[in-house]
Amino acid sequence: MRLTLSRALHSQGFGARRACEGLVLHGRVRIGQRVCEDPFEEVDTQGLILEVEGQAWPFHARALLMLNKPAGYECSTRPRHHPSVLSLLPAPLRVRGVQPVGRLDEDTTGLLLITDDGPLIHRLTSPKWHVPKIYEVRTRHPVDAQVAQRLCEGVVLDDDPLPVRAAACEATGSHALRLTLTEGRYHQVKRMVAAVGNRVEALHRSAVGALTLPEDLQPGQWRWLDAEAQPWQPRTGTP
Repeated sequence: MRLTLSRALHSQGFGARRACEGLVLHGRVRIGQRVCEDPFEEVDTQGLILEVEGQAWPFHARALLMLNKPAGYECSTRPRHHPSVLSLLPAPLRVRGVQPVGRLDEDTTGLLLITDDGPLIHRLTSPKWHVPKIYEVRTRHPVDAQVAQRLCEGVVLDDDPLPVRAAACEATGSHALRLTLTEGRYHQVKRMVAAVGNRVEALHRSAVGALTLPEDLQPGQWRWLDAEAQPWQPRTGTP
């Protein structure tokens, strides 16, 4: 795809079209080692890496990234009690309107996908696609294989007479569970654990589909993902 340089900058969140023209005219944009001078120069966006005010910025027609969410942040564009996870991102990403894919509670940590691709958000959050999400749970009281089996067989929550089941569950320690869900209800992990007479003390999401949170991605850090690779796809089968 070919775009004028000012339009390419605008699509990446570097401001209104006129502001992007100004960035170029003031010599603040480079491609490679070349200082760009014409905001209406056409550029090939395939593999394009812009340097804006000294910051390298790979062109992405659609933004898709993963964030290692720390505790104390809300997955909301309009947070009420804590900072938004979006405050951890550079301004251009916020300007172009990225959103969290689903929500993690403010005290829940771990893998969070963020994008400005509306159809992708729907696909990843729709129950019909059965995208598995894996949670590491630390509990207040001891757990064992019997507790894990009960969660897989199904528990009844207070707002639904039908049992809610974990897709998989195993005890990973005396006070630890690894729980896999394919749907996302309000406080679902906490309520399921409460339904078996226990309490969640800490909750961490370690995987979405086949995408696992990298060990070297520290809390609060983020990185780009390749949307075409579709690393979030379920590990087995498709709907």
